[in-house]
Amino acid sequence: MNNIKAYIEQHKDRFLDELLHLLRVPSISADPEYKQDVLKASEIIKSRLIEAGVDYAEICETPGYPIVYAEKIIDRSLPTVLVYGHYDVQPADPLELWTSGPFEPVIKKTPLHPEGAIFARGACDDKGQMYMHVKAFELMMNTETLPCNVKFMIEGEEEVGSESLEGFLKSNREKLACDVILISDTGILANDIPSITTGLRGLSYVEVEVTGPNRDLHSGLYGGAVANPINILSKMIASLQDENNRVTIPGFYDDVETLSMEERAEMAKAPFNLEDYKKALELSDVYGEEGYSTMERNSIRPTLDVNGIWGGYTGEGAKTVIASKAFAKISMRLVPGQDPDKITKLFCDHFQNIAPKSVKVKTMPHHGGMPYVSPTNDNGYKAASMAMEETYGKKPVPVRSGGSIPIVALFEQELKVKSILLGFGLDSDAIHSPNEHYGLFNYFKGIETIPYFYKNYTELKQKH
Repeated sequence: MNNIKAYIEQHKDRFLDELLHLLRVPSISADPEYKQDVLKASEIIKSRLIEAGVDYAEICETPGYPIVYAEKIIDRSLPTVLVYGHYDVQPADPLELWTSGPFEPVIKKTPLHPEGAIFARGACDDKGQMYMHVKAFELMMNTETLPCNVKFMIEGEEEVGSESLEGFLKSNREKLACDVILISDTGILANDIPSITTGLRGLSYVEVEVTGPNRDLHSGLYGGAVANPINILSKMIASLQDENNRVTIPGFYDDVETLSMEERAEMAKAPFNLEDYKKALELSDVYGEEGYSTMERNSIRPTLDVNGIWGGYTGEGAKTVIASKAFAKISMRLVPGQDPDKITKLFCDHFQNIAPKSVKVKTMPHHGGMPYVSPTNDNGYKAASMAMEETYGKKPVPVRSGGSIPIVALFEQELKVKSILLGFGLDSDAIHSPNEHYGLFNYFKGIETIPYFYKNYTELKQKH
């Protein structure tokens, strides 16, 4: 494996140029206006996989955006690693907060990325991390070090809930048969503190609509006499959490997994500096559920957050109206034990029940996903831990993430295998936000580390 660094160094500029080319494609799956760009991104991935050396690659049509599938089978008696990633990205709004064009990637130095970081939508989530696997595969092919079979499944709907993925999995179980799934869509604690994500929160996402009068009204002639949907919605949302920041929906906590004090103490050993955390976000203080630390609040505890709220007049100047309607998008991050369908129903029933008779309420569930916990004693985790220890020089810390990748639980349900979340991003990389970026160190460290995972996993599987 001594030729890994040499190969990366020799092809470093090309590896970077290829990623920048992919980042210039605005593959926003949430906006139909970008349909052709999403499709273009899928074609680029297919072409790059063929160039890297797969036996076979195809664009698999779905009811939504296509899935790129490819494989390299060197010996069916050997283990098979299935790589999952996504080529679609979040919308870039608000555009005015970007310091450079979201689809015009530039490299800038930052305090956490002194060697430079790529600023672009999708740089970290997930084009940069997904593309590490394509280049790591190319490296193994060209240095004749690929130790096992590999399959790729790269989708284009992750940012809109992976709606077509379940059907694809059910229809292609034999094609996707594997021993382990390898995913890079998470992060590490710091560039000098490697970590592996062992848990993900689930998700319930609901849009609500509150309707009052049948049209916008003059706030002078009607103010105080009819319900203002914006005022009502604000009160309803405020009532969803109590003074201790606990969610007030009846039954919300019934199935929450409770960690022991010993488990919480073990979690607390992970490096975390509260003052640095506050400084990075320009906060005077943190905020959250009473009785839990910041790291616990964003990983092992469920949450409820308003992701968007709108209604009435929001243009320049004044327009004195009582809006006919008000809207909000609300997400709940869930922990092991909680079922997203059950939580969504609890939310919708409760939101209808707390509405005054003066308004009508409509709840519209969007996508959701199950929480996931990965074992740390199986071959996949051991192989990933050994790989990181090889390239970082220290053993990685197992951590639970506050984020959600709904399809991870789906993979286990349909394919009956575990997923290894071998991510290389940082929390500060601003995924889903303006100025998303991904460090050059992280990109190339991922390409360097992934081949060791294949080597370790194959050796561990052959021992047992």
